[in-house]
Amino acid sequence: MSNGVTIGQAAAFVGVTVKTVRHYHKLGLVAEPERDSSGYRRYGSGALLKLVQVRALAAAGVPLAGIGPMLDADAVRFGAALADVGRQLTERIDELVARRDTLHRLADGDRALLPDRACAVLERMRGLGFDPDYVAAQREALVLARALVPEGFDGFLTQLEHGLDDPEYVDLARRGWEAESWEPDDPRIGELAAAMADRYLANPALLGDRASLRAWARASAQYELINNHREDRAPVAARLTALTEARLRSAGVSVPYR
Repeated sequence: MSNGVTIGQAAAFVGVTVKTVRHYHKLGLVAEPERDSSGYRRYGSGALLKLVQVRALAAAGVPLAGIGPMLDADAVRFGAALADVGRQLTERIDELVARRDTLHRLADGDRALLPDRACAVLERMRGLGFDPDYVAAQREALVLARALVPEGFDGFLTQLEHGLDDPEYVDLARRGWEAESWEPDDPRIGELAAAMADRYLANPALLGDRASLRAWARASAQYELINNHREDRAPVAARLTALTEARLRSAGVSVPYR
């Protein structure tokens, strides 16, 4: 034992693989022993101690690139380096916890991409008897709005909340969804657009506050993407929206141009 042990034995004693020991050598963390007369490299107690120290620091989360300076540091610098690693680990833990929470929210459908307030709006729609496809379309619009126009998202939610509090608007929204079965040139679309524009004008809260309108006005390209995200599947809705917006603009309401 006085002549030391082979690399395989050293790795087994320390609890790592031979490949890991060689990697430590390559990085300069542990000096590679000289070969003995038989041609084998023998690891003495000093080399084993170094291997144990490196393995312990690596297992504690210290990056391999930072282990070398720590092995040569005095007590003060060693403690400071450990504290820095501790802060980094805490940041990683917080990030992993956030990822885990996101995974848990994925199991809850809407909550993976939307805050609780938006999920409550969608749940109200379901409770009011809106068609599941309509609710799905609103969910997509909310997800896009939150990602593309975050500064206008809360205002968008407020508009939806006001709409669900307005029985006449709820009825018009339902009729708008039912209109998807109509032909794109059905004259009833123009009549429905007029009724919707009139409702907006009668209840300005449905249009959003000034801050929200300004946010959307600054994001006209994003507004177009959100407004038309189902245009290929809902051509009547696209025409209904365009006609409603045109009537609102003619009444002096600032609606982003598409």
